[in-house]
Amino acid sequence: MTTQSEKAEEFRRLHHQPRPLLLPNAWDVASARAFENAGFPAVATSSAALLVSLGYPDGEKIPRREMVGAIARIAQRVAIPLSADVVAGFGRGPRGVVGTVRQVLRAGAVGVNLEDYDPVGERLFPVRGQARKIQAIRELGRSLEVPLVINARTDALWKSPGTPEELLRETIRRCIAYRDAGADCVYPMRLTEAESIQTVVEALQCPVNVMVRKGLPPVAELERLGVKRVSFGPSAAYATMGLLQRISQEVLTEGTFHSLVDGAIGFEELNQLALPRVVPPS
Repeated sequence: MTTQSEKAEEFRRLHHQPRPLLLPNAWDVASARAFENAGFPAVATSSAALLVSLGYPDGEKIPRREMVGAIARIAQRVAIPLSADVVAGFGRGPRGVVGTVRQVLRAGAVGVNLEDYDPVGERLFPVRGQARKIQAIRELGRSLEVPLVINARTDALWKSPGTPEELLRETIRRCIAYRDAGADCVYPMRLTEAESIQTVVEALQCPVNVMVRKGLPPVAELERLGVKRVSFGPSAAYATMGLLQRISQEVLTEGTFHSLVDGAIGFEELNQLALPRVVPPS
């Protein structure tokens, strides 16, 4: 994979295999390179993890140019496809969202994750308006000849009123609209229960993304249910921050350093994470 279009095609192919695409979410160059070195075939950014690492809360408080700059640094250092979480697109309508996606593609990403929760108005965007944004992104990809993968996230399961059954119906309604507007993959946030996952997969008949959370079935079960993409979300950042907390507590309360040194990498390995990965010719 040498060109952006080739990376985009490979990323698209990874959504259409029998086994789900296991997609880790990074927050900086080092975490992205660590995932790449581990053998993952693609990597994505996590908006929450990346923004917090830069000193901003999750959402759209960060200047767009600063977020795009962080994505560009990651893209320059990984050889595998990179998908960028653009939150709600940093725009109220299609024009603003397309402007963001254009910058992200120029930065080197080959996929985007777009959510339908308005971080400013703190409500779900209307379905028609969100579908128009997805259509506009699809047209942008065609015009730039980059077959980007659009992952359309809906927060209906936890941001809409109603019974669990009503929330699931609203989630499916939104996912169908986003699929029909041009999304390659749909992402019902907080979908973890096996029966509900199967209901969504059967209703949509397109790649479905689930995120790692407590209670999510193991990969083998998700494959049986028809899930095509399993993203980490901010889980790896949560785990890393949890480790730092445990290290701190051990040093401060026990006066020992086991958590700090056991399993740690060395200086050379750390330093290599800042350099582009050299891929031997096939």
